[in-house]
Amino acid sequence: MTSTDVRAEAEDSGPSGYAAARLRLLQEGARSGPPRRTALAELTDDWLTGLFTAGSEGLRGVSLVAVGGYGRGELSPRSDLDLLLLHDGSDPGGVAALADRVWYPVWDLGLALDHSVRTPAEARKTAGEDLKVQLGLLDARHIAGDLGLTAGLRTAVLADWRNQAPKRLPELQELCAERAERQGELQYLLEPDLKEARGGLRDATALRAVAASWLADAPREGLADARRRLLDVRDALHLTTGRATDRLSLQEQDQVAAELGLLDADTLLRQVYESARVVSYASDVTWREVGRVLRSRAVRPRLRAMLGGGKPVAERSPLAEGVVEQDGEAVLARAARPERDPVLPLRAAAAAAQAGIPLSLHAVRRMAAVARPLPTPWPAEAREQLVTLLGSGRPTVEVWEALEAEGLITRLLPDWERVRCRPQRNAVHIWTVDRHLIETAVRASELTRRVGRPDLLLVASLLHDIGKGWPGDHSVAGEIIARDVAARIGFDRTDVGVLATLVRHHLLLVDTATRRDLEDPATVRSVAEAVGSQGTLELLHALTEADALATGPAAWSSWRGSLVADLVKRVSAVLAGDDPEEPEAVAPTAEQERLAIEAFRTGGPVLALRAQTEPADADTPAEDPEPLGVELLIAVPDQPGVLPAVAGVLAMHRLTVRTAGLRALDLPEEVEGSVLLLDWRVAAEYGSLPQAARLRADLVRALDGSLDIAARLAERDAAYPRRRGTVAPPPRVTVAPAASRHATVIEVRAHDAPGLLHRLGRALEDAEVRVRSMHVSTLGANAVDAFYVTGTKGAPLPGEEAAAVARALEEALRT
Repeated sequence: MTSTDVRAEAEDSGPSGYAAARLRLLQEGARSGPPRRTALAELTDDWLTGLFTAGSEGLRGVSLVAVGGYGRGELSPRSDLDLLLLHDGSDPGGVAALADRVWYPVWDLGLALDHSVRTPAEARKTAGEDLKVQLGLLDARHIAGDLGLTAGLRTAVLADWRNQAPKRLPELQELCAERAERQGELQYLLEPDLKEARGGLRDATALRAVAASWLADAPREGLADARRRLLDVRDALHLTTGRATDRLSLQEQDQVAAELGLLDADTLLRQVYESARVVSYASDVTWREVGRVLRSRAVRPRLRAMLGGGKPVAERSPLAEGVVEQDGEAVLARAARPERDPVLPLRAAAAAAQAGIPLSLHAVRRMAAVARPLPTPWPAEAREQLVTLLGSGRPTVEVWEALEAEGLITRLLPDWERVRCRPQRNAVHIWTVDRHLIETAVRASELTRRVGRPDLLLVASLLHDIGKGWPGDHSVAGEIIARDVAARIGFDRTDVGVLATLVRHHLLLVDTATRRDLEDPATVRSVAEAVGSQGTLELLHALTEADALATGPAAWSSWRGSLVADLVKRVSAVLAGDDPEEPEAVAPTAEQERLAIEAFRTGGPVLALRAQTEPADADTPAEDPEPLGVELLIAVPDQPGVLPAVAGVLAMHRLTVRTAGLRALDLPEEVEGSVLLLDWRVAAEYGSLPQAARLRADLVRALDGSLDIAARLAERDAAYPRRRGTVAPPPRVTVAPAASRHATVIEVRAHDAPGLLHRLGRALEDAEVRVRSMHVSTLGANAVDAFYVTGTKGAPLPGEEAAAVARALEEALRT
């Protein structure tokens, strides 16, 4: 039977005919989704038109109007009928009688009815007082009666909405935020409310309202399909339960999946999560644009008055190479060429997250459309930018979601597709697999001061559950995937092995600590054998805590933390024999010796800049991860103040220090004296590197005291106020126990920032200690530095004095 036949039967048979035709329509297996919702709305229109026509004989100036979801023609099997009986006020008694003739047959059939009887003026007044009423009227659709009356109301309501948008849209945004707080996020809930949760049908309707205001518009790509899928799931839920419910409970998910022809409940949830994610992202972008437009409208009159008219030009502040901040968003610089710069998506994402601002929709879409894929293995800069993004704390989430919305994440990490939107049917977990991985990185960013390789901690956090998209033990599968991903990202063979170990054993510490007898030596030995080294144990301890904290409130407690810490202490004791000693002195190269002799003879600094290239073969073993930038060799006659002077000059020239080494060289016997050799890797924050001659000239002035570096850096900081950005964990400075027989080793772990090494150098000078050697590295946004210091007589510092120096360094970093 066709839809026309069904509608004809409904018209001929009255209420009972409508009920039979409605039932037949809902039982048609061949028709579902939008066609069925439209057919049901049309069938209901015809029936209500018959009721209205029979009861309105002799009445004028009255119409029947569908509003809300029914107004949009989207009737689910158990949807309410939202109706407005609109009249001109000329015959209140006749209108009341007509209302009874329409409402009672609806109630008699057991259909839910949301109804009102108003004049156009009353409808507009109520809409002005009640935002929900106004939203429903935006979708008003004429069913029967006086078409002109309905059209007039629609025109007036839309005009009111557009005129009042600056006031009503913030109210709507607040309403959405309050609902999200109550209902949670649809894309993560195991029993979600398809309508009320954030990213659900209510939010999709709110986006339609924003578009109707003409103030801003939602990103269109994928939004209509996402909304359709959520409506399809609600239809199936109504049909399988026989109730007007929007809550997708666990016991009904298999039936709903079967009704939709899906494989299982997990496939159903993943489809729901993907749709909710599209709606949520569109909401974020749209409300951001609304805020920008409203702020612009508020500021523009004042600016025009100050500037004497004309349109003000938006300020653009540099964030990174090819990336600037404009209107509170990270956008591409005018000179950026994403089609020639495959690292730009990661650089832009890292810059946005570090600044605590979102990536603009236009920038993400442009990069997704034209950016070339990264080579395999990735260049060092790409890896550094990924680590910086992962280490940016809470802002990482929003930036990551923006990249994922445009398909950039799965392009960078193809294995991500299997965990994307994957549900976790475990009461302990509160996130999908992919969001849990990002949350773990967020938690790990707070623990980076506890480890010597924060880059490995952050990448392991991202990958530790990557095997959950595959059958079998996810830790075993994850180890294989992690090896492949880590090599593709560009880590060397040693680091690949560490990452694979972390992923394979990311549950080892907590499982052993809570399930095994820690007094049994065999237990501790087995963990030590699996971990292999103190450095890996340190990383695994931090990963264990970050993983648990990102799982949910039930996954971590002070009791669990103390058990794990006890196990780590015992394992560390077993591994103590493998603790690395102070590295033996390395003989200088011929070039280093030449520079040192020249520096001694001239009495001033000598510089050499040399470009660094990465190994062509990713499998080529290397002692350390390959550096980023260019090599800067500096030889300076041994004298006080060299470290802060060099670091300060580099900071003045906006050079980022990636790695840095300092050591004293004893010159050949025929040349008596000592020279400090600095072997550093630097990269331009943006733009090109300065000339070596200019660096040398400034360094000479810094050493003789004619260049006040601290004042110059302070002036620059004052000229560029600090951005809100991410809140980094506080710095941590410790004395490494028994790390060296010849010097005291002070370890510094802090957030990298311009002038950081200059401040550390000044603090060490103020403490009147001599830096015998140092090993500095910048991993993402984290600085991990070790200073081998002695007293004035060349001996290690006494315990109390060493602790005082550590406190002084930490205080210098906090101010």
